[in-house]
Amino acid sequence: MSQTDIFHYPPELFDLLVNTLPLLSRGKQSLILFFRGAGVPENLCSDLNERLSYNRDDISKYEIARTILTRINEKNEKYIRERRELLKRVIEFESFTNCWPEDQYKAQGLVAEIRKVVNVKDSFTRMKNEAEKEREKNREEYRKKVEEVKRHKEELENVKRKFYSLFAENNPQRRGKMLEEALNSLFQAFNILVREAFTRVGDNNEGIVEQIDGVVEISGVLYIVEMKWKKDPIGQEDIFQHLGRMYHRANTNGIYISASGYANSSILAAKEALQKDAILLLTDLKEFVDILENEKNLADHFISKNHRARLDKAPYTK
Repeated sequence: MSQTDIFHYPPELFDLLVNTLPLLSRGKQSLILFFRGAGVPENLCSDLNERLSYNRDDISKYEIARTILTRINEKNEKYIRERRELLKRVIEFESFTNCWPEDQYKAQGLVAEIRKVVNVKDSFTRMKNEAEKEREKNREEYRKKVEEVKRHKEELENVKRKFYSLFAENNPQRRGKMLEEALNSLFQAFNILVREAFTRVGDNNEGIVEQIDGVVEISGVLYIVEMKWKKDPIGQEDIFQHLGRMYHRANTNGIYISASGYANSSILAAKEALQKDAILLLTDLKEFVDILENEKNLADHFISKNHRARLDKAPYTK
């Protein structure tokens, strides 16, 4: 028997047991002993024993079986163990030679039918339990997805507030720090690996020789990030400086983020760098606002810009 034993006999199984149990015992007293051996309490059989002692012909084995089965089947919880043990003894019954000769084949057939019913019931119960487990798993996964979507929206709302506050800040130094924090939060909200601003010290005690605003990894590609909030468009000198950082690092691309656009000379410098397999994606701050407002995917945005830079020789696309 499996862990999903039938605790309460359904009608079809109840009737099968009523017709089978009398065949497994030659005598009426033996039948009661079969029930007692399965743990059925004596008080459920005492009146039947009295009737047998008074007049053995007053009650049949079928009436005994039906009466006791009815009594243990009415109490859903009280006689669970007895019902289980009785059913176990029936489906494991193999001593058919102890039955009356004329009852042996019939008893074997009925026991086989009970086994079939129990197996079907157990299989159905197992399938039902597995289906419920699967539904519960799906509910839990759905709940997690809903929570993740909610968390992501809340995170993006927080990033929006950081971005919009930039345009109200007039202190260039404070605004630069705020821009750095806002961009880091944006990349992190899209699960893009970020290494925040860092400096590189010279090997010969020269002090700080290089300052990098940050590094991100998108679709397995590393990008050195530079961000500027200037009054005028970014010129080629700024682009050359960032390209220099890229040239000193193998297999590293670049992202330049400007709040004031780009001069034609800077766009041309980025195009010429493509000939040296240096991919520098020129990005406007407005692109990030558009991503936030229209709930676009940040990683997909930069993957698209990368493809256009390599295929169309266009490092600056809006």
